[in-house]
Amino acid sequence: MMRPDSKIYVAGHRGMVGSAIVRELQRQGYTNIITRTHAELDLCRQADVERFFADERPEYVFLAAAKVGGIIANRNALADFMYENMILEMNVINAAWRNGCRKLEFLGSSCIYPRMAPQPMKEDCLLTSALEPTNEAYALAKISGLKYCEYLNRQYGTDFISVMPTNLYGPNDNYHPEHSHVLPALIRRFHEAKVSGAQSVTCWGDGSPLREFLYVDDLANLCVFLMNNYSGNETVNAGTGKEVTIKQLTEMVANTVGYEGEILWDTTRPNGTPRKLLDVSKSHALGWHHTVELSDGIALAYADFLSNPMRAER
Repeated sequence: MMRPDSKIYVAGHRGMVGSAIVRELQRQGYTNIITRTHAELDLCRQADVERFFADERPEYVFLAAAKVGGIIANRNALADFMYENMILEMNVINAAWRNGCRKLEFLGSSCIYPRMAPQPMKEDCLLTSALEPTNEAYALAKISGLKYCEYLNRQYGTDFISVMPTNLYGPNDNYHPEHSHVLPALIRRFHEAKVSGAQSVTCWGDGSPLREFLYVDDLANLCVFLMNNYSGNETVNAGTGKEVTIKQLTEMVANTVGYEGEILWDTTRPNGTPRKLLDVSKSHALGWHHTVELSDGIALAYADFLSNPMRAER
Protein backbone atom coordinates (compact mmCIF):
# COMPACT_ATOMS: atom_id res chain seq x y z
CA MET A 1 0.00 0.00 0.00
CA MET A 2 1.33 3.43 -0.95
CA ARG A 3 2.64 5.67 1.85
CA PRO A 4 2.17 9.46 1.72
CA ASP A 5 5.87 9.82 0.84
CA SER A 6 6.10 6.87 -1.58
CA LYS A 7 7.87 7.77 -4.82
CA ILE A 8 5.12 7.66 -7.45
CA TYR A 9 5.67 8.12 -11.18
CA VAL A 10 2.69 9.12 -13.31
CA ALA A 11 3.47 8.53 -16.99
CA GLY A 12 1.37 10.77 -19.23
CA HIS A 13 0.65 13.39 -16.56
CA ARG A 14 -0.33 16.05 -19.11
CA GLY A 15 -3.09 13.94 -20.62
CA MET A 16 -6.66 13.73 -19.41
CA VAL A 17 -6.18 10.53 -17.40
CA GLY A 18 -2.68 11.23 -16.12
CA SER A 19 -3.53 14.74 -14.96
CA ALA A 20 -6.61 13.39 -13.15
CA ILE A 21 -4.47 10.79 -11.37
CA VAL A 22 -2.01 13.49 -10.26
CA ARG A 23 -4.91 15.60 -8.92
CA GLU A 24 -6.32 12.61 -7.05
CA LEU A 25 -2.96 11.66 -5.55
CA GLN A 26 -2.45 15.23 -4.38
CA ARG A 27 -5.98 15.35 -3.00
CA GLN A 28 -5.27 12.24 -0.95
CA GLY A 29 -2.06 13.66 0.45
CA TYR A 30 0.66 11.94 -1.58
CA THR A 31 3.67 14.25 -1.69
CA ASN A 32 6.39 12.52 -3.74
CA ILE A 33 4.93 12.48 -7.27
CA ILE A 34 7.37 12.55 -10.18
CA THR A 35 6.48 13.41 -13.76
CA ARG A 36 8.24 14.04 -17.06
CA THR A 37 7.00 15.86 -20.14
CA HIS A 38 7.43 14.27 -23.57
CA ALA A 39 10.24 16.74 -24.27
CA GLU A 40 12.02 15.61 -21.11
CA LEU A 41 11.45 11.88 -21.64
CA ASP A 42 10.32 10.20 -24.84
CA LEU A 43 8.81 6.92 -23.68
CA CYS A 44 9.33 5.43 -27.13
CA ARG A 45 13.11 5.58 -26.65
CA GLN A 46 14.13 2.49 -24.72
CA ALA A 47 17.54 3.70 -23.56
CA ASP A 48 16.08 6.95 -22.21
CA VAL A 49 13.34 5.11 -20.32
CA GLU A 50 15.84 2.65 -18.84
CA ARG A 51 18.07 5.53 -17.73
CA PHE A 52 15.14 7.36 -16.14
CA PHE A 53 14.06 4.32 -14.11
CA ALA A 54 17.63 3.51 -13.08
CA ASP A 55 18.12 7.08 -11.84
CA GLU A 56 14.72 7.71 -10.23
CA ARG A 57 13.67 4.20 -9.14
CA PRO A 58 9.98 4.97 -8.57
CA GLU A 59 8.22 2.62 -6.14
CA TYR A 60 4.82 2.90 -7.83
CA VAL A 61 3.97 3.61 -11.47
CA PHE A 62 0.69 4.69 -13.08
CA LEU A 63 1.09 4.07 -16.83
CA ALA A 64 -1.43 6.49 -18.34
CA ALA A 65 0.66 7.59 -21.33
CA ALA A 66 -0.75 6.59 -24.73
CA LYS A 67 -1.37 7.73 -28.27
CA VAL A 68 -5.14 8.13 -28.42
CA GLY A 69 -7.80 9.33 -30.86
CA GLY A 70 -11.29 8.81 -32.24
CA ILE A 71 -12.56 6.75 -35.17
CA ILE A 72 -10.90 8.90 -37.87
CA ALA A 73 -7.49 8.95 -36.20
CA ASN A 74 -7.58 5.22 -35.49
CA ARG A 75 -8.63 4.40 -39.04
CA ASN A 76 -6.05 6.64 -40.75
CA ALA A 77 -3.01 5.86 -38.57
CA LEU A 78 -3.21 2.14 -37.83
CA ALA A 79 0.53 1.54 -37.88
CA ASP A 80 1.29 4.61 -35.77
CA PHE A 81 -1.26 3.67 -33.11
CA MET A 82 0.05 0.13 -32.86
CA TYR A 83 3.76 0.97 -32.87
CA GLU A 84 3.79 3.97 -30.52
CA ASN A 85 1.49 2.44 -27.94
CA MET A 86 3.15 -0.93 -27.94
CA ILE A 87 6.71 0.33 -27.72
CA LEU A 88 6.07 2.89 -24.96
CA GLU A 89 4.15 0.29 -22.90
CA MET A 90 6.89 -2.30 -23.22
CA ASN A 91 9.61 0.21 -22.40
CA VAL A 92 7.93 1.47 -19.22
CA ILE A 93 6.69 -1.90 -17.95
CA ASN A 94 10.01 -3.62 -18.60
CA ALA A 95 12.05 -0.84 -17.00
CA ALA A 96 9.75 -0.81 -13.97
CA TRP A 97 10.29 -4.54 -13.49
CA ARG A 98 14.05 -4.35 -14.00
CA ASN A 99 14.40 -1.54 -11.46
CA GLY A 100 12.41 -3.08 -8.65
CA CYS A 101 9.15 -1.13 -8.92
CA ARG A 102 6.85 -2.31 -6.10
CA LYS A 103 3.69 -2.02 -8.18
CA LEU A 104 2.64 -0.81 -11.64
CA GLU A 105 -0.84 -0.03 -12.86
CA PHE A 106 -1.45 -0.19 -16.59
CA LEU A 107 -4.29 1.85 -18.08
CA GLY A 108 -5.94 0.23 -21.06
CA SER A 109 -9.26 0.72 -22.85
CA SER A 110 -12.57 -1.10 -23.18
CA CYS A 111 -11.85 -1.46 -26.91
CA ILE A 112 -9.71 -4.49 -26.00
CA TYR A 113 -12.90 -6.52 -25.79
CA PRO A 114 -14.44 -8.25 -28.83
CA ARG A 115 -16.79 -6.28 -31.06
CA MET A 116 -19.65 -8.70 -30.41
CA ALA A 117 -18.81 -9.62 -26.82
CA PRO A 118 -21.74 -10.57 -24.55
CA GLN A 119 -23.10 -7.47 -22.82
CA PRO A 120 -22.25 -6.24 -20.28
CA MET A 121 -18.64 -7.22 -20.93
CA LYS A 122 -16.90 -9.15 -18.18
CA GLU A 123 -13.14 -9.12 -17.81
CA ASP A 124 -12.90 -12.76 -18.90
CA CYS A 125 -14.36 -12.13 -22.38
CA LEU A 126 -10.96 -10.86 -23.53
CA LEU A 127 -9.69 -12.60 -26.71
CA THR A 128 -12.85 -14.69 -27.17
CA SER A 129 -13.70 -13.32 -30.65
CA ALA A 130 -12.82 -10.64 -33.23
CA LEU A 131 -12.09 -7.01 -32.33
CA GLU A 132 -13.81 -3.89 -33.70
CA PRO A 133 -11.95 -3.18 -37.00
CA THR A 134 -11.98 0.62 -36.62
CA ASN A 135 -9.69 0.54 -33.55
CA GLU A 136 -8.09 -2.88 -33.87
CA ALA A 137 -4.51 -1.59 -33.92
CA TYR A 138 -4.94 0.39 -30.69
CA ALA A 139 -6.73 -2.54 -29.04
CA LEU A 140 -3.97 -4.99 -29.97
CA ALA A 141 -1.36 -2.71 -28.46
CA LYS A 142 -3.34 -2.39 -25.22
CA ILE A 143 -3.90 -6.14 -25.05
CA SER A 144 -0.15 -6.64 -25.40
CA GLY A 145 0.48 -4.26 -22.49
CA LEU A 146 -1.92 -5.96 -20.11
CA LYS A 147 -0.70 -9.41 -21.14
CA TYR A 148 2.91 -8.39 -20.55
CA CYS A 149 1.96 -7.31 -17.02
CA GLU A 150 0.26 -10.68 -16.51
CA TYR A 151 3.24 -12.63 -17.84
CA LEU A 152 5.70 -10.73 -15.60
CA ASN A 153 3.51 -11.53 -12.62
CA ARG A 154 3.45 -15.21 -13.53
CA GLN A 155 7.13 -15.52 -14.43
CA TYR A 156 8.80 -13.13 -11.99
CA GLY A 157 6.28 -12.56 -9.20
CA THR A 158 5.70 -8.87 -9.87
CA ASP A 159 2.58 -7.04 -8.68
CA PHE A 160 1.53 -5.35 -11.92
CA ILE A 161 -2.19 -4.74 -12.47
CA SER A 162 -4.34 -3.49 -15.35
CA VAL A 163 -7.42 -1.26 -15.44
CA MET A 164 -9.74 -1.07 -18.46
CA PRO A 165 -11.78 2.16 -18.54
CA THR A 166 -14.90 2.73 -20.56
CA ASN A 167 -15.29 5.96 -22.60
CA LEU A 168 -13.78 8.82 -20.59
CA TYR A 169 -14.41 12.55 -20.52
CA GLY A 170 -13.66 15.53 -18.32
CA PRO A 171 -10.93 18.12 -17.57
CA ASN A 172 -8.00 18.27 -20.04
CA ASP A 173 -9.86 16.33 -22.71
CA ASN A 174 -8.87 16.67 -26.37
CA TYR A 175 -11.41 18.73 -28.33
CA HIS A 176 -9.65 18.52 -31.68
CA PRO A 177 -12.28 18.29 -34.48
CA GLU A 178 -10.74 15.15 -36.02
CA HIS A 179 -8.67 13.50 -33.29
CA SER A 180 -11.07 13.56 -30.34
CA HIS A 181 -13.51 10.99 -28.98
CA VAL A 182 -17.27 11.23 -29.34
CA LEU A 183 -18.27 13.27 -26.28
CA PRO A 184 -15.65 16.04 -26.54
CA ALA A 185 -16.18 16.11 -30.32
CA LEU A 186 -19.90 16.70 -29.79
CA ILE A 187 -19.23 19.44 -27.24
CA ARG A 188 -17.07 21.28 -29.73
CA ARG A 189 -19.43 20.81 -32.67
CA PHE A 190 -22.52 21.99 -30.83
CA HIS A 191 -20.70 24.92 -29.29
CA GLU A 192 -19.40 26.09 -32.66
CA ALA A 193 -22.85 25.57 -34.21
CA LYS A 194 -24.41 27.69 -31.47
CA VAL A 195 -21.84 30.46 -31.91
CA SER A 196 -22.19 30.47 -35.72
CA GLY A 197 -25.99 30.22 -35.66
CA ALA A 198 -26.00 27.01 -37.73
CA GLN A 199 -29.49 25.67 -38.35
CA SER A 200 -28.41 22.02 -38.15
CA VAL A 201 -25.60 19.73 -37.02
CA THR A 202 -24.95 16.44 -38.81
CA CYS A 203 -23.65 13.54 -36.72
CA TRP A 204 -22.11 10.25 -37.86
CA GLY A 205 -24.13 7.05 -38.14
CA ASP A 206 -27.73 6.64 -37.08
CA GLY A 207 -27.41 7.37 -33.36
CA SER A 208 -28.29 3.82 -32.30
CA PRO A 209 -25.01 2.58 -30.74
CA LEU A 210 -25.03 2.32 -26.96
CA ARG A 211 -22.15 3.78 -24.99
CA GLU A 212 -21.05 4.12 -21.38
CA PHE A 213 -19.20 7.19 -20.10
CA LEU A 214 -17.07 7.65 -16.98
CA TYR A 215 -15.97 11.04 -15.66
CA VAL A 216 -12.17 11.02 -15.55
CA ASP A 217 -11.90 12.13 -11.91
CA ASP A 218 -13.94 9.06 -10.97
CA LEU A 219 -11.47 6.91 -12.91
CA ALA A 220 -8.54 8.54 -11.09
CA ASN A 221 -10.15 7.78 -7.75
CA LEU A 222 -10.56 4.14 -8.79
CA CYS A 223 -6.95 3.96 -10.00
CA VAL A 224 -5.58 5.05 -6.64
CA PHE A 225 -8.05 2.76 -4.87
CA LEU A 226 -6.90 -0.25 -6.93
CA MET A 227 -3.23 0.55 -6.44
CA ASN A 228 -3.83 0.25 -2.71
CA ASN A 229 -6.45 -2.51 -2.64
CA TYR A 230 -6.12 -4.88 -5.60
CA SER A 231 -3.60 -7.42 -6.86
CA GLY A 232 -4.25 -9.99 -9.56
CA ASN A 233 -3.58 -11.06 -13.14
CA GLU A 234 -7.08 -10.30 -14.37
CA THR A 235 -7.82 -6.74 -15.43
CA VAL A 236 -10.43 -4.62 -13.64
CA ASN A 237 -13.15 -2.85 -15.61
CA ALA A 238 -13.66 0.84 -14.87
CA GLY A 239 -17.10 2.19 -15.66
CA THR A 240 -20.51 3.16 -14.37
CA GLY A 241 -22.55 0.17 -15.51
CA LYS A 242 -24.95 2.62 -17.20
CA GLU A 243 -25.38 3.33 -20.92
CA VAL A 244 -27.04 5.77 -23.31
CA THR A 245 -27.52 5.79 -27.08
CA ILE A 246 -25.39 8.16 -29.11
CA LYS A 247 -28.64 9.89 -30.06
CA GLN A 248 -29.46 10.47 -26.38
CA LEU A 249 -25.92 11.68 -25.80
CA THR A 250 -26.10 14.22 -28.62
CA GLU A 251 -29.35 15.58 -27.23
CA MET A 252 -27.83 15.88 -23.74
CA VAL A 253 -24.79 17.72 -25.10
CA ALA A 254 -26.92 20.02 -27.27
CA ASN A 255 -29.10 20.91 -24.27
CA THR A 256 -26.08 21.56 -22.06
CA VAL A 257 -24.38 23.73 -24.66
CA GLY A 258 -27.63 25.56 -25.45
CA TYR A 259 -27.82 24.63 -29.14
CA GLU A 260 -31.41 24.80 -30.41
CA GLY A 261 -31.00 23.79 -34.08
CA GLU A 262 -31.78 20.48 -35.78
CA ILE A 263 -29.71 17.32 -35.31
CA LEU A 264 -29.26 15.30 -38.53
CA TRP A 265 -27.68 11.87 -39.04
CA ASP A 266 -25.35 10.77 -41.86
CA THR A 267 -26.00 7.04 -42.13
CA THR A 268 -23.22 6.60 -44.70
CA ARG A 269 -20.74 7.10 -41.86
CA PRO A 270 -19.71 4.23 -39.55
CA ASN A 271 -21.46 3.62 -36.25
CA GLY A 272 -18.58 1.75 -34.67
CA THR A 273 -19.27 -1.01 -32.17
CA PRO A 274 -23.04 -1.48 -31.66
CA ARG A 275 -22.84 -1.67 -27.87
CA LYS A 276 -20.06 -1.31 -25.30
CA LEU A 277 -21.12 -1.72 -21.69
CA LEU A 278 -18.67 -2.92 -19.09
CA ASP A 279 -19.57 -5.32 -16.31
CA VAL A 280 -18.39 -3.41 -13.24
CA SER A 281 -19.35 -6.01 -10.65
CA LYS A 282 -15.68 -6.59 -9.77
CA SER A 283 -14.99 -2.96 -8.82
CA HIS A 284 -18.31 -2.84 -6.95
CA ALA A 285 -17.39 -6.01 -5.04
CA LEU A 286 -14.09 -4.37 -4.08
CA GLY A 287 -16.07 -1.47 -2.62
CA TRP A 288 -15.78 1.22 -5.31
CA HIS A 289 -18.61 3.07 -7.11
CA HIS A 290 -18.64 6.10 -9.43
CA THR A 291 -19.96 9.41 -8.08
CA VAL A 292 -20.41 11.74 -11.10
CA GLU A 293 -23.53 11.11 -13.20
CA LEU A 294 -23.43 11.82 -16.95
CA SER A 295 -25.66 14.92 -16.97
CA ASP A 296 -23.55 16.58 -14.28
CA GLY A 297 -20.33 15.46 -15.93
CA ILE A 298 -21.27 16.93 -19.32
CA ALA A 299 -21.84 20.30 -17.66
CA LEU A 300 -18.42 20.07 -16.00
CA ALA A 301 -16.84 19.02 -19.30
CA TYR A 302 -18.41 21.95 -21.17
CA ALA A 303 -17.06 24.35 -18.56
CA ASP A 304 -13.63 22.81 -19.10
CA PHE A 305 -13.98 23.14 -22.87
CA LEU A 306 -14.69 26.86 -22.58
CA SER A 307 -11.42 27.36 -20.70
CA ASN A 308 -9.35 24.75 -22.56
CA PRO A 309 -6.74 26.11 -25.02
CA MET A 310 -6.78 22.81 -26.98
CA ARG A 311 -10.15 23.77 -28.44
CA ALA A 312 -8.39 26.45 -30.49
CA GLU A 313 -6.39 23.80 -32.39
CA ARG A 314 -7.68 23.12 -35.90
